[in-house]
Amino acid sequence: MKHLSRYISNLKNPEIGETVELVSNEVFEKHLKDFDYASHINGLLLGEVQSGKTGQMFGVIARAADAGFEIFMVITTDNNRLQEQTFTRTLDSFPDFCVCTETDTIRFTTNKMRSPVVLVLKKNVNILKKWRNYLDSSKYLEGRGIFIIDDEADAASLNTKINQDEISAINTHISTIRGLASSCIYMQVTATPQAIILQSLTSGYRPSFVTYFRPGKSYLGGDFFFSKPSSYTIRYTDSTENQSLSDENEEIPSGLASAILSFLISCAQMKLTGAASVCNFLVHPSVRIADHQIIALKIGEFLNDILYNFDDDVQTNSIKSEYEDLYKSKPELKSFELIIDKIRDFLFNSEIKVTTLNSKSEGEVSFEVGFNIIVGGNTLGRGVTFPMLQTVYYSRTSKVPQADTFWQHCRMFGYDRDRGLIRVFMPRLLHKLFQDLNNSQAALVKQILTLGMDETHLYHIDGVKPTRKNVIDAEKLKIINGGINYFPEYPINKNYKTIDSILEKFTNGNISVVEIEFIEKLLSEIKSEVDDDWNSQSFTNAIKVFSSANNINDARLIVRRERRLSRNTGTMLSENERKIVDSMPDSIVLVLYRLTGEKELGWNGHPLWMPNIKLPEGNTFYKISD
Repeated sequence: MKHLSRYISNLKNPEIGETVELVSNEVFEKHLKDFDYASHINGLLLGEVQSGKTGQMFGVIARAADAGFEIFMVITTDNNRLQEQTFTRTLDSFPDFCVCTETDTIRFTTNKMRSPVVLVLKKNVNILKKWRNYLDSSKYLEGRGIFIIDDEADAASLNTKINQDEISAINTHISTIRGLASSCIYMQVTATPQAIILQSLTSGYRPSFVTYFRPGKSYLGGDFFFSKPSSYTIRYTDSTENQSLSDENEEIPSGLASAILSFLISCAQMKLTGAASVCNFLVHPSVRIADHQIIALKIGEFLNDILYNFDDDVQTNSIKSEYEDLYKSKPELKSFELIIDKIRDFLFNSEIKVTTLNSKSEGEVSFEVGFNIIVGGNTLGRGVTFPMLQTVYYSRTSKVPQADTFWQHCRMFGYDRDRGLIRVFMPRLLHKLFQDLNNSQAALVKQILTLGMDETHLYHIDGVKPTRKNVIDAEKLKIINGGINYFPEYPINKNYKTIDSILEKFTNGNISVVEIEFIEKLLSEIKSEVDDDWNSQSFTNAIKVFSSANNINDARLIVRRERRLSRNTGTMLSENERKIVDSMPDSIVLVLYRLTGEKELGWNGHPLWMPNIKLPEGNTFYKISD
């Protein structure tokens, strides 16, 4: 395995090298060892936001080249900065490969397949169409397999017209390229797989296997920033600050002012100790480009005000307050006198750069060196990395947040952070949202690892959508809402006497506290005559994900015997029992009726058990069903 060994030996971080070898070998040994080079299969490489996905992608490419693959395609989001960043990293990682960017058709042709080829392309309609036509006319894929690595595969590759019975352009081009080859391994890569998990089998984009790579020990992620109880890194801002941020006549709000002072102290510490030549600060207020320039100007004016009023007692006290806050988690901070003198030098010499970064930004700006304050919106949300990101001011809101979009905004996650100096400024309600998203993300990964793709449910609090609806087949999406009573119209018992035996010790009408596993065992005994009527496994999986995410181990069980209930009655619970169930809104509640089952009531003349289940209010569970 010369390609993989060479790639790993050139990695600067040994910790990353170890995981790359493990992950690339797992992909092949578990899932691709018996690949016949005549099939077309999908896989998912799942990681965490900014946890080193690119390094893992390249490890898989190296391992695939060792296995005989000759042509690779890496497709990135439609972002010039990200495509160029990926192309440069590919060149550096594979000096003995023919690495081609979007204009390199001649380089590709003259290589004549003497060395493995990696095409690095954006998910842009014109670029993909150009290479689709070139690969088709050149016949290079005839009799050959192609290995496609789709970075941020949930972002643009999926069919956005699924509910219109049409196929979107980018999805069409990717599918066509896959079909040109005699075989294809299509590896989707992302940290937010919600849209991919909710793909149907007929879409052609549902993975048949998943490989999850755990981040290294030095990684700072969701459990560090959005833990319960709250992380020391979080500083609350007023929820009304966004209103004054974009108003040219309003002064800079106090939360953003505090964030700027905290950042200046971090920069001074970096400079005084020589710990780093870069320190970055992201300001993510909204998607509106017009707001970004206003906010950038306010920040510039605030920096000038600090310089011109440097000896003002009120200002000195404000800086001292932020210094004392950082000192709690970074006792190695240089003295306040040294820090404040260095801040004065920064401002006097204009060393703090304020930049807007959005779709209308001019040119390419590097944040690899220097002390930078970056103001932007969607451009800050996916793919592009910011080294030594020590301060984040986040106030972006949405009427209906999408879990995958908001989670991609967590650019503070990563390895090269000084954990003592990092601070995140956001409103309390947004912080709670991110805590809930962290719970859901952890539960999702655990489900995938234990249950597999086919049995995984997405779980979110009410008011949060897992992903954009235009890539999900609405006819195949199944939703379980907490607080709603579900029961089968056409129940079947595997053996009602077995259920009799299991429930023998439970008194009629009492509310009993039982373990989650006991509820799962009971549900496994009940099916339905009609597939769309009831699926016990769906409720079992929803219970598993909720209990895991919220560390809940018990549920409530109510048993009622000798009930005379007509088939297709349209309701199950009596008014009194419904009130009892509704009185436990935060619990998993299963009510089991033992029906007498007379034929005149529409049954088959034998007793049977009928379930009614209600999951906790304020939660929604999503599953695709082919």
